[in-house]
Amino acid sequence: MARAPRIVVLPGDGIGPEIVAAARRLLEALGEFELDERSIGGASIDAHGVALTGEILDACRASDAVLLGAVGGPRWDTTTPDAPRPEQGLLGLRKGMGLYANLRPVRPSPALVASSPLREERIAGTDLLVVRELTGGIYFGDSGRAGDTAHDTCEYSEGEIERIASTAFEAARRRAESSGRAARVTSVDKANVLETSRLWREVVSRVAPDYPDVELEHLLVDNAAMQLVSRPADFDVIVTENLFGDILSDEAAMLTGSLGMLPSASLGAKGEPGLFEPVHGSAPDIAGQGIANPLATFLSAAMMLRHGFDRPGDAARVEAAVDAVLERGLRTPDLLRGTLAPPPLAGNPVPEVEVGTEEMTDAVLAALFA
Repeated sequence: MARAPRIVVLPGDGIGPEIVAAARRLLEALGEFELDERSIGGASIDAHGVALTGEILDACRASDAVLLGAVGGPRWDTTTPDAPRPEQGLLGLRKGMGLYANLRPVRPSPALVASSPLREERIAGTDLLVVRELTGGIYFGDSGRAGDTAHDTCEYSEGEIERIASTAFEAARRRAESSGRAARVTSVDKANVLETSRLWREVVSRVAPDYPDVELEHLLVDNAAMQLVSRPADFDVIVTENLFGDILSDEAAMLTGSLGMLPSASLGAKGEPGLFEPVHGSAPDIAGQGIANPLATFLSAAMMLRHGFDRPGDAARVEAAVDAVLERGLRTPDLLRGTLAPPPLAGNPVPEVEVGTEEMTDAVLAALFA
């Protein structure tokens, strides 16, 4: 009998425990999984004095996949350089597991098109993937303070750029095979100013000929930020460095109407466990109120099924169940349209129904087995 896949579950802080508990229900409904719950971030600081212990990192390395909720909150905010911070747990996990590629798909659910701050006709047809380099750049460079100055160093090697570029080109090729669309990679940098970006552009251009079926374009990051909101449907795969990817993927999230809808997968070498997490933060202001949106965590679990366990059928079922529930009008508070939003289109008269975390979870599970 095959061994059940082992998933290390890291609820984290704020709403993390609530959305991860909902995702556990989803996974348990889909099959046999061995779920090993551990602490990270602020919860780990409280329990162990550090945001990530060596024991928990070892458990994650030995797992088949890791599911993370969220980390951080004002309780642990500090400007003291040597004080532990929750985000160190996430960065340490990425570095310690060799997770160099972060994949963030952005596909607005048809039912939420009107919830986006952009006009419906502008975002219609948007289906893009942000591929963010995850273990290099300014987040992992030398940093410090000396008197009244501070520094953060951004560094990249050719090898780091080559592997993330290959990941992006291969992702574009797979997307084209499944969708029938032309494959295109947009590489984002700041090559007019930064030396690291000039190296980035050189190396990406050098990798491109290995993928003659994939078109390559280069954009400066400020232009990319504008184009992402003016013509999002024209993008296929966006590849960029750590800091730029962090910012652009959060900007792209608003195309979906809420950060609460955006999943992610962080992957390393083939065969190694990946980390799957919603893009949104810990939202401590609503923690414990039962209103957190679990859908990005469900979609992250779908990415785990697809990329971690090679179960694309189950992944598609989860994604279809999420879409079906949204089509019925169910909304957690973050998905409700504000008073300034346009009225529902004549062809989509379904009224919105406000629900909490538990009700949304129940509805997705019901749709999953309908």
